[in-house]
Amino acid sequence: MARKRGQNEGSIFQRKDGRWCSVVDLGWENGKRKRKTYYGATRKAVAEALNKALREMAQGLPVAIQRQTVEQFLEHWLENAVRPATRPATFSSYTDTVKLHILPILGRLPLSKVSPQHVQTLLNQKLKQGLSSRYVAYIRAVLRIALNQAKKWNLVTLNAAELAEPPRVERHEFRALDPADTRKLLDAVKGARLEALYSVALSLGLRRGEILGLRWKDLNLDEGVLSVKQAAQRIRGQGMTFAPPKTERARRKVMLPNPLVSALRSHHKRQLEEQLCAGSRWQQMDLVFASGVGTPLEPRNLDRHFKRMLVKADLPNMRFHDLRHSAASLLLAQNVNPRTVMEILGHSRISMTLDTYSHVMPEAMREAADKISAVLWQEDQKVA
Repeated sequence: MARKRGQNEGSIFQRKDGRWCSVVDLGWENGKRKRKTYYGATRKAVAEALNKALREMAQGLPVAIQRQTVEQFLEHWLENAVRPATRPATFSSYTDTVKLHILPILGRLPLSKVSPQHVQTLLNQKLKQGLSSRYVAYIRAVLRIALNQAKKWNLVTLNAAELAEPPRVERHEFRALDPADTRKLLDAVKGARLEALYSVALSLGLRRGEILGLRWKDLNLDEGVLSVKQAAQRIRGQGMTFAPPKTERARRKVMLPNPLVSALRSHHKRQLEEQLCAGSRWQQMDLVFASGVGTPLEPRNLDRHFKRMLVKADLPNMRFHDLRHSAASLLLAQNVNPRTVMEILGHSRISMTLDTYSHVMPEAMREAADKISAVLWQEDQKVA
């Protein structure tokens, strides 16, 4: 006698019209029992579909139900696929994008019915609302990543976001300080409590989060080495947090110029004096660049300070991130090997360095042209 399937194991039977069916029990939701039925011409076909569904349930993956909505899928995707695999800031950004922009327009649609036209309508509406083309492209990217996961889980047959036309995004033209302007900025911050911070940004090209997450234990001033091991980031609802660098390349060691070592030693001495003045109010977090009581510096406060320094130095308005571009541009203008610049900046690919800064490498390109000329036409030059 065949054993009956147990609870949550599903069932298989043949209908009067000859078709085979398998049913998987998805449990209770809002007081109603949810089931998923698979149909096929043979018992083997529906048994395979049932076993696949049971394996997915055991792994915590969502089983497609006929009326599963975009909202139900995206909520499950965020909690079970995004949260465990990404940094807190990425999870927070994806969650905000889903809740603020995707769900209000697509949330009630059945997941299996989402079409490229639906996604295109979403993108067009967001552009009409005044969102930048760059951010609308980001909305599409988040939805594309989510629907790729839905394809892997066999919940959809196509990725509608991939087939929708992305908005045209103008490449952001960054500003970079030339050597004279760099010296003007360093003169403007001379004597300020964050003087060493600007020296780090301009000489090493660290990202803002990497600078704000830098700890004294990450510095070896005797050997002149700085290790990038974490970055500070503000997450809505959680405040300032710290996370490992985004990529393996970003976790790096860079050599410190001797003047920067001296600047950091002076900064450390000043910070110890601040700690004595703060007394019990000081929170020991080992941060190189901290507030007056040892806590992390707020990124927006640093940005405000930077704007004031630009005015003081009589320099044009720019982002703090442009100091990173300035550092890279200055290095390349001095014919530092692009591969070395890539390592200093923590780029994941050499192409990123070359594509971003190709327009600031004329001298290096001229030197390369002269060298290949000397090899290929050496004899001709001798005759001439």
